[in-house]
Amino acid sequence: MTRTIRWGILGTGRIARDFAQGLRATPDAVLAAVASRSSEGAQAFAQQFDVPLAFNSYEELAASPEVDIVYIATPHPMHAANALLALRGGKAVLCEKPFAMNRREAGEVVALARAKSLFLMEAMWTRFMPALAEVRRIIASGEIGAVTQLHADFGFSATPDPAHRVNDPTLGGGALLDLGIYPLSIACALLGRVETVQAQAVMGETGVDLTTAFTMRHAGGTLSICSCSLRARAPSELVVSGTRGSVRMHRMFHMTESVTVDLLDGPSRTISTPWLGNGYTHEAIAAGQCLRDGLLEHPDMTHDDTLAIMDLLDTIRRQIGLRYPSDA
Repeated sequence: MTRTIRWGILGTGRIARDFAQGLRATPDAVLAAVASRSSEGAQAFAQQFDVPLAFNSYEELAASPEVDIVYIATPHPMHAANALLALRGGKAVLCEKPFAMNRREAGEVVALARAKSLFLMEAMWTRFMPALAEVRRIIASGEIGAVTQLHADFGFSATPDPAHRVNDPTLGGGALLDLGIYPLSIACALLGRVETVQAQAVMGETGVDLTTAFTMRHAGGTLSICSCSLRARAPSELVVSGTRGSVRMHRMFHMTESVTVDLLDGPSRTISTPWLGNGYTHEAIAAGQCLRDGLLEHPDMTHDDTLAIMDLLDTIRRQIGLRYPSDA
């Protein structure tokens, strides 16, 4: 693998544009190609971000010899199929969250990546942000004592328009997959394997969850209490508490630029944790380094991590009665 990583972006929506912006600040990375289902969409994106190759089909990007890794930025229900397409084309894949619509789909993608010995990673950018690295360091240092629990929420007031993607079950709408996956994933990253989960939700008229809360018991005996909502402007903070104090990731915790430590026997202190680019840069750096090192997965976002998260999402959805067409 050459030092410069050649990226292709599959999709041209807001997330695709955010990631393209992040790539501009990523060392030794170039945005080589973009694909849309329309020629107009691909050309407009290519012109905005100075992309050499603009394809009007996903298949062309997957087959292009000018691309090393594909970033999947399409709507939720398309993630698995698009990842499979890119892998079949011999491309490494960074797939936006949620990685798939359910554990079955996720398993198929992981199995193909392993069979073809290709790099694959879920694009959970929080796991690569400097703030999470600092929280890990503080926990490992013992400064806040033995960790006992984690609290996290993520919510905003989304549009009630039933046709909007966040309210449309055919597009994977609902609070859980859009927002709840953030506190769920970071709780697993910090506290480890989940033994049990219990959830409740308020459902909307279109059949998706508007507000969901869930509690997880982790293998080490710790608890995480998480919530997400499309109808509440929540603090969107995350707090890890221990026997001697706590560490807080400030609003919005998944992209915070500072964390605060509060101790029982000392003053509070805030640590600056600035990030590069627009935040997406860090996961791009991580994926690129894996390709250079010949790794098939990243140790901070492994295939097993992703599959475990999809299992938890499936369990929560069964408990709250949230079903999607892909579950059939």
